[in-house]
Amino acid sequence: MPTAPPPDAASKLRWHAAPPRPAPVEYPESDGKPMAETDIHRRVIIDVATMLSTRYRGREDMFVGGDLMMYYEEGAPNLSVSPDIFVAFGPPREPSRRVWKTWEEGKLADFVLEVTSKGTRRKDEEKRRLFERLGVAEYWQHDPTGEYMPAILKGQRLNAAGTYEPIPFTTKPDGTLSGESRVLSLDLCLDEGRLRLFDLVTNEFLATNEEKDDLLAKERELSAQQAREIEELKRRLAAR
Repeated sequence: MPTAPPPDAASKLRWHAAPPRPAPVEYPESDGKPMAETDIHRRVIIDVATMLSTRYRGREDMFVGGDLMMYYEEGAPNLSVSPDIFVAFGPPREPSRRVWKTWEEGKLADFVLEVTSKGTRRKDEEKRRLFERLGVAEYWQHDPTGEYMPAILKGQRLNAAGTYEPIPFTTKPDGTLSGESRVLSLDLCLDEGRLRLFDLVTNEFLATNEEKDDLLAKERELSAQQAREIEELKRRLAAR
């Protein structure tokens, strides 16, 4: 009949037992803050994100995101940032992400746009230093209300030394203030105070959601008019 090992042997068995596995690190999907403080800011974010997603819909090697928790140090769920809009070239467009883990994606982002508001303006300098350190090529800020920044729109670009320097702006003949994003091959413009994206290849502005809706409405109206004209022609032919 087997006998229990002496106390000293039992102690040795416990000593050599495998240590418990550490619990997996959880990376929260939300910081509990709203996407935007006002409807003005929300519309700008949605418009710009939609325009960028539409422009790059044919590319599989880039990702357009916004209001996404981005973690930049593995094992540190307390270290995160959530830009209003960002673009990263290299990571695949699909699948959709629940969170962004820099060590898995290979980078944080190439382009970041923050829509400044009352609650975020004090963090702008802190974010600037963070994005500079993490190698985000361009960092843009836009204040749609003109209440929180001396300049309604400004951009900064990494130079050869790896530090940010201001992106110059020019005024076009029509009065539009314009700054070039080399990352996106687009101009970020202020058209009567409204942020617009200008395509340097097609030489025209990217359509906003409102403009797309107007275009669809006109197309539907034209189709309905053409249908009425066809029916009228059929009626006349039948009458003959």
